[in-house]
Amino acid sequence: MFHDRARIHVAAGRGGDGAVSFRREKYVPKGGPDGGDGGKGGDVVLVADADLRDLSAFAAKQRFRAERGGQGEGSNRHGADGRAILLRVPVGTQVFDAEGRLVADLVHAGAELVTAHGGLGGVGNRRFAGPTRQAPRTAELGQGGEEADLELRLKLLADAALVGFPNAGKSSLLRRISNAKPKVADYPFTTVAPVLGTVEAPDGRQLTVADVPGLLEGASHGVGLGHEFLAHLERARLLLHVVDSTEDAGELFRAIDGELEAYGAGLAERPQILVLNKIDVPGTAAFTLSDPRVLAVVRVSALTGEGVEGLKRTLFQLVRPPAPATTDTGEMADYVVYRPKPPARRRFRIFRTERGYRVSGRGLESVSEDELREALFSAGVRPGDAVTVGGRTYDF
Repeated sequence: MFHDRARIHVAAGRGGDGAVSFRREKYVPKGGPDGGDGGKGGDVVLVADADLRDLSAFAAKQRFRAERGGQGEGSNRHGADGRAILLRVPVGTQVFDAEGRLVADLVHAGAELVTAHGGLGGVGNRRFAGPTRQAPRTAELGQGGEEADLELRLKLLADAALVGFPNAGKSSLLRRISNAKPKVADYPFTTVAPVLGTVEAPDGRQLTVADVPGLLEGASHGVGLGHEFLAHLERARLLLHVVDSTEDAGELFRAIDGELEAYGAGLAERPQILVLNKIDVPGTAAFTLSDPRVLAVVRVSALTGEGVEGLKRTLFQLVRPPAPATTDTGEMADYVVYRPKPPARRRFRIFRTERGYRVSGRGLESVSEDELREALFSAGVRPGDAVTVGGRTYDF
């Protein structure tokens, strides 16, 4: 089954705690503090992989948690950073947060997005040593890692996409012009998931063509799986509008065109090649169309192969190689990959002491009780532990 949507929960690793330790060597009975810092928690990273075709890897598992940072140790030994989790997704995957806002659009192979940053490690007691405090018995706890609920949506990246009503012959045509092998039968809705094929020219140039399941009238309003299928057309540079020439070609063209216009996203303005299929059937009438969006009208038979080579030549003539990317035009790219900045340290810090835990920092009065409770719980404080905030001690 083709999966073009997935919901996942990601949790970065918590930072390791700083250590409370003192040098203990022969002839040095009261050595100074040497507690090391905790390591940073592991991140959760999405990576666009050109070898993947859908999001089926997330069908069985939806929750991911990265490794926490190592604990600081004596002799100024720092804890190791937690290992990151790399989640591989197909190129063309969009990432949305829990509120439905677009976070990133991974449209290039190798594009990365840190979806949850690991917590910073706490500092050891050697960091608190000074002229007036030579034996600190305090160390900072590591920060909790970020967590997020995300929705992944795949939009296929193709040079051209086949569009038309069910049983128009799109799958048969894709088998003829490309290396794809979609299921073909003489009944509607044979194709139930998008299929990508590669079309090769004699000079070695290649194009990708997507076969999208047939549309119904009302698809733009969500009839059937209309919205999900139409979304896969948004990034196609050219539409191959396949029409059954044994029926009223003009009426079929206008019906699909109306669905593209109703859906929006610029689909109705996309350049098209009108493909009149099934010309092998006796009695098919010629059809002409005057529309600036229709760059060519091609008559083919996906069954016999008649006209297919001409269609391929037309396809390569009209789909030109994309212009090299430039950075000095001052224009915004069509799709942007957002890279959130790593989190900074909190306004307050949580320390482990001999008597429990202590919270200190400027502006503690502006910190909400919920924020403080969540930070303490994330740091490992449990009910019954003594916590000192602003000179006042209470049981957590």
